[in-house]
Amino acid sequence: MNTKQQLKLTLVKSKYGRSKGHMACVNGLGLRKIGDTIMVKDTPSARGMINKISYLLKIEETQ
Repeated sequence: MNTKQQLKLTLVKSKYGRSKGHMACVNGLGLRKIGDTIMVKDTPSARGMINKISYLLKIEETQ
């Protein structure tokens, strides 16, 4: 894992109706509504949140 690498995350499913922990991960990443796209650094803490809510996201690795 290279910390210079970034991940492009897009929220593709609604966060509503999910568990509190999953909603907290979505909010912690900075995603607000379906279609929002953000760039995050590829760190272990970000990977942990992404793995928890991977079924809600579209994930792309960029350099």
